[in-house]
Amino acid sequence: MQVTFDKVCKNYSLVNALKDITLDIPSGDFVFLVGPSGAGKTSLIKLILGQIKPSSGSLLIDNVQLNQKHPPFDRIRKKIGVIFQDYQLIPDKTVEENIALALDIVSFPKDRVQRQLDDVIKKANLGNRRFLFPSQLSGGELQRTSLARAIAVEPRLILADEPTGNLDPENSWNLIKLLKDVNQNQGTTIIMTTHNLDIVESMGKKIIYLKNGEIEKITTPPNKV
Repeated sequence: MQVTFDKVCKNYSLVNALKDITLDIPSGDFVFLVGPSGAGKTSLIKLILGQIKPSSGSLLIDNVQLNQKHPPFDRIRKKIGVIFQDYQLIPDKTVEENIALALDIVSFPKDRVQRQLDDVIKKANLGNRRFLFPSQLSGGELQRTSLARAIAVEPRLILADEPTGNLDPENSWNLIKLLKDVNQNQGTTIIMTTHNLDIVESMGKKIIYLKNGEIEKITTPPNKV
């Protein structure tokens, strides 16, 4: 999925969270959004998800403008996978049931559901955890479950909002490697916010630096991984 911001501003009362953001993320890109707290990273993610609307300017996903009165957003939203820092798993459902619920929401073909569950659970290395509940999982297992849920719907875009924030270095790198595989093998666009500059600077992917709601600079360091 291609994501295009054209002079987007977002105001919360007197606070200017985003100021004149013009940005094009081509389909298949892997992009990091970095910057201090309050820089505007999460607001960008929420705009793409349709959780908030621009105060001005336009946001397009695959050339569909999302801030029209009646945007065809449901069709687009079903092709977006999301990974949250706090996991947002349903506590009374098992790993498999949490993933299956996401498949049900996007009306995934019923004859493919079990095969898809088996596939993503294997990719996320959760085979011996599939029937456990979130309270029985470690932080790394919770985040891998969140990732499996995101990729199960065969998204064309994954939004990862601080997915390594609660993880140790080993689990952080394991998660990044899984995202990198999805990006390379399936052509899925990845937009990830993070404070982990070690990961960012090692991946050789585009980095968008935000400060005070504005794009400070955009760089692409050499790939060290």
